[in-house]
Formats: sequence, C-alpha cells, structure tokens
Amino acid sequence: MLAKGASALRPEHLRFRSVRGGVRQLHCLLLDCSSSMLRGDKLARAKGWLLRCAEDCYRQRADLAVIGFAGQRAWLIQAPGRASANGRGWIAPLGAGGGSPVEAALALCEREIGNWRKRHPGAECGLWLLSDARFRQLPRCPDGADFRVVVDFENDSIALGRSGRIAQAWQAEYLPASGPQRPEPG
Repeated sequence: MLAKGASALRPEHLRFRSVRGGVRQLHCLLLDCSSSMLRGDKLARAKGWLLRCAEDCYRQRADLAVIGFAGQRAWLIQAPGRASANGRGWIAPLGAGGGSPVEAALALCEREIGNWRKRHPGAECGLWLLSDARFRQLPRCPDGADFRVVVDFENDSIALGRSGRIAQAWQAEYLPASGPQRPEPG
C-alpha cells in the first residue's frame, strides 16, 4: 500500500491490497468536503488521492464507494460497485463548505458496507478516511471494515494531530498526505 520509503509521499506510491484468491474487495472512501479542506489546497490534494484510488480500483477490478460529508449531511458520491476507468468527470466538480459531519458519514458507510456484504458474502472491505480531521470530537471506530486507513491532509500552521489519534483509536494505518513520513501510531 505504501512504497515510498523515506522520500516524500507521491500518488504513485499508493498501492491497494491485491485481491487474494478471487475474493471481491470494496474500498469505501470518506471524503471530507468541509470548509476547512479549502484552506491550503487540502481538498484539491484529497481529490487527487481519490482519483488515484479510483484508478487503482479500476486496474485491480475492485469495487469502490465514495461518501462525501460537509455541512449537516453525508451523501453517496459513488454507490458501491466496480470502479470506472475515468473518475475525473465526477471528481473534478466536487466542492466544499460547511461543517464536518463525520458521524453521519460513518453511519452511511456502515450501512453501505453492510448492504454490500449481504450481496457479496466473504468479501473484504476497507475504509479510507481522507480528511484534515478538524472535527469537534474524535469519531468512533466504524464497524464492518476489515481494514482502515486514515489519510491526513492537515497542513495548518497549528497542527492538531487528530488524524494520528483517530488512526490509533481505530487501529488503522496512518498515512500523511504530504511531507516526510511520520511514525506509525501505537
């Protein structure tokens, strides 16, 4: 998943887990579209990660679901299903504004993963949180995912370090979106 070594993280370093023995796989990405993601080009970088993830899912014939959250709600950007060859058309127009209703996004994610698992018993599901983690409270650990990844887009002058704490609480892999690799929590 991460092949960067000591160098700065770039999109080509990302690797999805390969599908083992024909096991179907879903990657559910939660994209923070709150107003804090507009500062410092965080949303633009997150959309770049999202595009790369969508392309990797397409190449590996994995399923993809994308949930956006901002303001007072979470919504399904892409319903769970096979990733398309070109995500630019639906990723480029995504905007941001408002608060960070991460709990609503987690509830929607759990519901979508649960429904997907009913259709694909024995399949593997991964949850990716793409955020600067500027939440009022740290979110609870979501149910239903076989693995979790927290991608940290925080680049504010006053760093809160919440993404690392979320990753630790969720027993998730922690990936800084840019800069030198930070130590894995825990």
